[in-house]
Amino acid sequence: MTSGDRGIAAEPCAAAIVFALDIEADPFSRLATGVRTLESAGPTIHVGVLAGRRVAWCAGGVGSERARRATRLLIAGHRPRLLVTAGFAGGLDPSLARGEIVRPRRLVDPSGGDEILFAGGPAGGDPSPATTIVTVTDVVATPEAKRRLAAESGAGLVDMESRAVAEAARDAGIPCLAIRVVSDDAATELPREVARLARPQSAMRRLGAALGAVGRRPSAALDLWRLYENAVVDGKRLAAEIARVIADLDQPRLS
Repeated sequence: MTSGDRGIAAEPCAAAIVFALDIEADPFSRLATGVRTLESAGPTIHVGVLAGRRVAWCAGGVGSERARRATRLLIAGHRPRLLVTAGFAGGLDPSLARGEIVRPRRLVDPSGGDEILFAGGPAGGDPSPATTIVTVTDVVATPEAKRRLAAESGAGLVDMESRAVAEAARDAGIPCLAIRVVSDDAATELPREVARLARPQSAMRRLGAALGAVGRRPSAALDLWRLYENAVVDGKRLAAEIARVIADLDQPRLS
């Protein structure tokens, strides 16, 4: 354990939130007060107070492996009463609009099996596809690929991290909630460069990939800028929804 890891051993918190990207996490960070930053051998952990409750969060990185590691760090260091997987998701259900906030109730694998129910989810029955999310290993970029995944999984949303967070929460006996904002709807085709940018990599490598994409296809600059502008707005919507959830927690506030 490094000295940074020892710094994570802190007070229990009401909730811990696992984001993938800084652009998802930063708007939430601006809502919290008394924020402290704790360095570790893994992702940077942030601790603060929101709605009178102590919360911890991090941008753990893209993909299941990084999300699982971030979740375990938060559990070990902060003993949260609730875990939240939060961030952007692709829309598979045509009824979901870009920018819409969804709180998935059910998680499945790409074949529609291996179900996990989120906190507040159904005790039985067949939830709407709009409230079912599937976790995959690669970006689902085209309308055709989205239709195929929707048909195979029965899900209305897709992301790359929720299963890892939910499984780590289940293993620790902690309730898990999902909060996602639709970053691209079922009819939207993502720029082909997005898949490369979404791969697990350092910030410098991601920047290099972006610059390389623009060099190969100059019009990619406009496509990526539009995605960035949407992401800024979506991040604010996501932060507001997480704040509402934390304010409504049936847990005591800090004195």
